[in-house]
Amino acid sequence: MAEEKKRRPYQGKPGKGGNNQNRGKFVPRGTRGPRRDNRNQQNVEVNVGDKLLITIKRLGINGEGIGYYKRKITFIPGALPDEVVDVVVTNVTEKFIEARIRKIKQRSPQRVEPVDNQEVGGFELEHLAYDGQLEFKRDVIRQALEKYKPEGYEQFDLRPTIGMDEPDGYRNKAQFPVREVNGQLAVGMYKRNSHDLVDLPKVSTQHPATLKVVRKVRDILADMEMPIYNERKNSGIVKTLIARVSETTGDVQLTIVTNGKYLPSADELIARINQELPEVVSVHQNINSDKTSLVWGEDTKLLWGSEYITETINGKTFKLSPRAFLQLNPRQTQRLYNEAISALDLTQADKLIDAYSGVGTIGITLANHAGEVRGMDTVPEAIDDANENALDNGVKNAAYYTGAAEDLIPRWANEGWVADALVVDPPRTGLDEELRLTILDTQPDKFVYVSCNASTLARDLVDLTRVYNVEYIQSIDMFPQTARWEGIVKFTKKTK
Repeated sequence: MAEEKKRRPYQGKPGKGGNNQNRGKFVPRGTRGPRRDNRNQQNVEVNVGDKLLITIKRLGINGEGIGYYKRKITFIPGALPDEVVDVVVTNVTEKFIEARIRKIKQRSPQRVEPVDNQEVGGFELEHLAYDGQLEFKRDVIRQALEKYKPEGYEQFDLRPTIGMDEPDGYRNKAQFPVREVNGQLAVGMYKRNSHDLVDLPKVSTQHPATLKVVRKVRDILADMEMPIYNERKNSGIVKTLIARVSETTGDVQLTIVTNGKYLPSADELIARINQELPEVVSVHQNINSDKTSLVWGEDTKLLWGSEYITETINGKTFKLSPRAFLQLNPRQTQRLYNEAISALDLTQADKLIDAYSGVGTIGITLANHAGEVRGMDTVPEAIDDANENALDNGVKNAAYYTGAAEDLIPRWANEGWVADALVVDPPRTGLDEELRLTILDTQPDKFVYVSCNASTLARDLVDLTRVYNVEYIQSIDMFPQTARWEGIVKFTKKTK
C-alpha cells in the first residue's frame, strides 16, 4: 500500500458543518432527516408488501418522489411533487421506507408521458415536463447546500438552469453490454438494481448514429454466431459495444470490449462493419478479462481505420482516442465552456491552471484568453492527446503534464511559476482533499469550479469558502431526462 500523503497545513478558521450538516428540508437517501422525524420513526409499523397512500412533498437528488408515512421519510421513484400515490412498500430500514407506485390518485400538472423503457436507469425525470426538470436541477444544488451549509450559502446566487432547445438525441456515446437473453442477442442497459439486460431498440437520449451502430453490430455478431460473454460462467468473448460519434463530422468510433485478447473472425467482422456501416471510421478492441463491473480494461488496440475521431468545440478541434474523456453532450459543452470563459474573465497576463484536464478541451478553449496555460491529468494517454490537441490547434501557450494537481501545483510554485487563475473539472467524487488544501494554500485570484455532482461540490465549498466568496452558481442541463446535475461556480477572493 502506498504511503499516505501528509496533509498540507492551512492556517485558518475551521469550516462550519459539524453535527448539524445533515439538517435542512432535503434529506438524501439513507441520511439523517430532521430531528422531529427521527423521534417517531422507530415506532412506525410498516412491512414490505404493505400498501400506503402517500402525498409527495418534493423530489430527491436522484429524481425520486419524497413523502412521509407517519413522519417517516418515504422514497418513491417516478412520483412528482403534489401527487397523491397509492404505493406498495419494497424496502424498510430504521431511517426510511422505499416503495413503488401502484396507482396515481392525484396527478401533477407537470407529469408527461415518458417514451423510453422505465425498467432501466437513465430516464429518471422523463415523466417530468422539461421546464420542471430545469427547476429541479437548480433546486438540487440548493438542497445540497442546505445539507453541508458552507459559509454564506443562504446568500448564494443560484442562477436559472440553462436548458436545451431540443432535449433529446444528445448523448454522443453509447456504452452497452451485449448478452444472450432468452436465446436472442440483446444490447442495451440493465434493469435497475439487477444484472438483467434489457434489449433497447430505442433510447431517446442517444444520438441516432450511436444507437444505429450498436444495433447493427449486434445483428452482425448474431449472424456470425460470435461467442458472447456469459457473466455467470465467465466465458465467451464479446462483452460490450461502445460507439462514439462526432457531432461535427458524423464519424463514428467503435470499440469492442472482449474477455481476452482473441477476437475470432476479426477480419470478417471488420469487413461486415465496413460494408454495412460506412459511418464507422475507427474500430478498436479493448481487452478486459477481469470479472468486474468496470467496463474498460487497460489494453486497447486499433483493429482498423483511424486512431482517432475529432470533435470541434468553440472553433478548436480535438482528437479523441477511445478512452479519452469528452462531455457526453457536445451541444451543451460549448455553452458550458463559454460560461467558464465568462466567469474566469482572463487577461493575457494571467497564468491559468487546467486541473483534471482530460484531453485539454477546457484549457485549450481558454488559451486564447490567457497568457499561459498548464494542465494536468493522472491518465498518461489523456495528456498525450491534450498536448497533441494543443499542437493541432496551433495553441502555443498551453502545455499538459502527467500527475496530480495537488502535487504539481506546489512544485511549480516552488519553481517560481505561480498561477493567477484556476479551473477545475473533477469527477463525481469532487476535489481530492489534498487539492482543496493546496487551493487554500496557493489562493489563485481567479477560480472557477466545473461540477457534475451537487453533493460533492457543496462538501468542497465548506473548505473553499474559508478563502473565497461564491459569486454565483450557474447550473447547465447537460443530461436532459436524467437527475444528473452540472454547474459552474465563480469564486472571488475574500478581502482581508
